[in-house]
Parts: sequence; C-alpha cells; structure tokens
Amino acid sequence: MSLLEAIIIGIIQGATEFLPISSDGHLVLVPTVFGLTPPDLVLIGLVHAGTLLAILSYFWRDLIAIARDVLAGLAQRQPLATPNARLGYFMVLGSIPAGIVGLLALDFFEAQFGSPTVAAAGLLVTAAFLVIGERLKSGTKSLDRLTWLDALIIGSFQVLALLPGISRSGTTIAAGLGRGLDRPTAARFSFLVGLPAIAGAGLLSIIDIFSAQGSLPMGHYAAAFVAAAVVGYGCIAFLLNWLKRHTLYPFAIYCAVAGLLYLLLA
Repeated sequence: MSLLEAIIIGIIQGATEFLPISSDGHLVLVPTVFGLTPPDLVLIGLVHAGTLLAILSYFWRDLIAIARDVLAGLAQRQPLATPNARLGYFMVLGSIPAGIVGLLALDFFEAQFGSPTVAAAGLLVTAAFLVIGERLKSGTKSLDRLTWLDALIIGSFQVLALLPGISRSGTTIAAGLGRGLDRPTAARFSFLVGLPAIAGAGLLSIIDIFSAQGSLPMGHYAAAFVAAAVVGYGCIAFLLNWLKRHTLYPFAIYCAVAGLLYLLLA
C-alpha cells in the first residue's frame, strides 16, 4: 500500500464515520471499486482511533459538563437532577442494545464485511432511513426534553449499523427526527449516543494494533491517523452546520446512487 492509499483510507474513515453515508460501507466498497490495497488490521485500528480523537476533540466541553454533573448527582444522591446528568445516562442507555447484539452475533456481523454486495445493499437501506426520517420530522424537541424512551429507541437503531453500508449516524439521526428532535439536535445526540460505541471500537482497534504485525512504514500509519482525525473533526462541524438550514435528502440521494451503481455494475 502506498502513502497516498493510506491517506485515502484515513480520509474515507474520517468523512464517512460522521456523515450519514456509512464508514464501513465505504471501507468495503472503495478499495473494491478502485482497486486499492486492502488496509491491514493496524491501519484500520489507527483510523478508528483517529475518528475517536475527532469526536472527543469536538465535544470535549460537552463531555466535561456531562461528567461533572453525573458525578455531582451521584454525590448528592440525585443522579438525574440536571439535563447534562440525564444526558450522560441516556448515552449509556442508548448504547446497550447495539453492545448486546454485537457481542452475541459478532461472528455473523464480521462475516458480512467480506461482501461488497451487502455493503451496497446497506447503502440503499441508509438512503431509505434518511428519507423516512425527513418525512417523519415533526418537532423541535431539545436535548433537555429528551426522555429515556427517546434515548433507548434512537440508540437501538445502532444495531442496524453493525451491518456494512448502514450508517450509524444516518439511522440514529432519522430515529431522532422521528422522536421529535430537530435536525441539529438529532445529529448532536447521534454523535453523543454513538460515542461509547466509537470509543469501544477505537479501544479494541488500539488493542489490535499491539497484537498485530503492521506491514506498512510508520509514516503511512501516522498519515492515515492524522487524516482520519482532521477530516472527522471537519465533518462533524460541517454536518451540524449543514443541518441547521438543509435536509438529509442529498445524503440519501448519494447513498441510493452509490448503492445502485455498484449493484448494477458489479
């Protein structure tokens, strides 16, 4: 794998982890379509760690406020006293369904990543979710009005994103719109509720780094990591700003066209 290919893998991971177009789907399809060298385990681990750094960097103020209120609530024996404390528990609650299903069916989901056809079909599913989410958009609920049922329902949609091509951010944003959140709020909660899953994947990937034998020069790995972190940070900012004034339809069109083209031309 060349340095350019490693950087491309980092860019793909950084952009598609947060834009509602499926990072795993693109990591499966892009190397297949363009004949790129498949990334090794170390490279995959590093680009996942890069997107983890991106989301921690972007939301560090929110995360500190959430952690502070959670700890204060525990000390005062009023764990749900503030919106930030409730949000912290909702982030954990929303992560439980995908965590359980992922552990119970790990082999099944890992097997799907060898199939570009599954990834292309997953993009069509993502497109459908984005369109349905826009059609269901009906309210302007803020995060401080979020309920435990909202968090559980939105977080449960992360189960679908265990399949390649189905976007975690896309399905959870669509679910948030269906629960009455406006677009920017749905996207913000999508990133926050996905943080435990992203952190878990990132930490597991970091563990894999130390147990795997890298086949590339260190410069390739470093470049891919930086590309994933920088592009990921930019895409978080871009999407949150985009959704203040625009719909999810362009992302739905992109996913539909990309999925259909692959299925027709494969």
